[in-house]
Amino acid sequence: MSLPVSRFVWPLVAAALGAASVLAFAPFGWFALVWFSLGGLYLLLRQTSGWRQGALLGFAFGCGWFGVGTSWVFVSLSVFGSLPPIIAGIATLLFCALLAMFPALASGCFARWQRGGFLARAALFAALWMLFEWARSWVFTGFPWLSLGYSQSPPSPLAAYASIVGVYGVSLLTAFLAACVAEIFATAIRRQRLPLTQPLLWGAAVLGLGYLTADLRWTEPQGAAVKVALLQGNVPQDLKWRPEKLTDSLIIYSELMRAHPAELTVLPETAIPAFLNQLPRPYLEMLLSHALAQQGDLLFGVAVGDGTHYANAAVSIGVSPTQLYNKSHLVPFGEFVPPGFGWFLNQMRIPMSSFTAGPDRQAPMEIAGQKVAVNICYEDVFGAEIIRALPEATILVNLSNTAWFGDSLAQPQHLQIAQMRALETGRPMLRATNTGMTAVVGVDGKVQAALPPFTRDALVAEVQGYSGTTPFVRWGNWAALLFSFLLLLPMAIARKT
Repeated sequence: MSLPVSRFVWPLVAAALGAASVLAFAPFGWFALVWFSLGGLYLLLRQTSGWRQGALLGFAFGCGWFGVGTSWVFVSLSVFGSLPPIIAGIATLLFCALLAMFPALASGCFARWQRGGFLARAALFAALWMLFEWARSWVFTGFPWLSLGYSQSPPSPLAAYASIVGVYGVSLLTAFLAACVAEIFATAIRRQRLPLTQPLLWGAAVLGLGYLTADLRWTEPQGAAVKVALLQGNVPQDLKWRPEKLTDSLIIYSELMRAHPAELTVLPETAIPAFLNQLPRPYLEMLLSHALAQQGDLLFGVAVGDGTHYANAAVSIGVSPTQLYNKSHLVPFGEFVPPGFGWFLNQMRIPMSSFTAGPDRQAPMEIAGQKVAVNICYEDVFGAEIIRALPEATILVNLSNTAWFGDSLAQPQHLQIAQMRALETGRPMLRATNTGMTAVVGVDGKVQAALPPFTRDALVAEVQGYSGTTPFVRWGNWAALLFSFLLLLPMAIARKT
């Protein structure tokens, strides 16, 4: 059955549904809304006449979704990247259009292959959505921001599944639940009682099992709790890299750590805006003396190397041996230049935009009596990469500088991503950021404490390390992928018979 209204109307409806879906993510947190907005797309796709129309609807949905949800890219390019607004706007639109291709492909395939009863359709929709979302996490180095599962961080009952199947498994269940809601709505309008039973039961089962397993824990406390101080310097991005402002940054962080002593002090990504070997020796000695006085360690973000080859790094000093972590998953355009795009970077004024990547696997740092898995900024978006340091690591620590994105949705969205990493690993996640959101996330995925963004302060807390292995740490994304392929198997068999 084809859509009965003008072909221009339904793509606009789909785009509006996609834009509304952003309200399910932080900072709004209306997690149930996406069950209805994505369910609305499902209903539109149920009435399509084929692949092309389905892909158009999915593309429109994606444009609304990413156009609103990643609008902070424009801020980064225009305000801090110094691109003319029109060029920054075009680049942002092209970026969102590229991201929208993934829901377009999922929707087109669903429109082309949908058949059978409710369960077959809902399973197909959920599996396709998850598989193309997973593909978005690695195609062109990957950009899994706003993956559907992130919207279901606590207090959503679907958050309970994260430790088993990870964020993509949660995306699959969210898409399945959206299909259930859509089918309930459609059958209720037709006043057909019997077809209503299946989606109601399946939807209730998914939600009910989530509620029942919400308190299930796969990890246990390890060692004594450690006092941590997470420093938020709130250094303006447009001033941070000016050579004459280096002293100001050094003073800001020295004052913060002296005012907030702790066993483990963490400074943000590139908190010290210079190469490590360029820092005044007295300042490094002061940092070391401070850490030794607390019988602890200090972890700070700094560039290591020289003007030709350098890495975005985190360095620890203190009672433990000095240790180094080099960021391995670099951000295209921000930290390395993709082949053929040098001309684009020449239009922007991004300092240190050609980093060298560190090794994929790096041992956790043994500091403050804990084994700390360090990740820098964007790296915590990749759950399958975070678990490389597990089960050895007892605490996750993220150093970030999202000042590039101004006062936008990026900061709360990034904190929500950290919540999912804590759930998947059964480890607390500590975030030390320049402008926000500096926070402590518990093993239950809940934010235990956070500093207001765009303030200069330190977050001091007692943090307990954890050991053990969650199913997600053991299997990674393979469990969710296998489940998706099993859901697609009946459709594949039916097409061959």
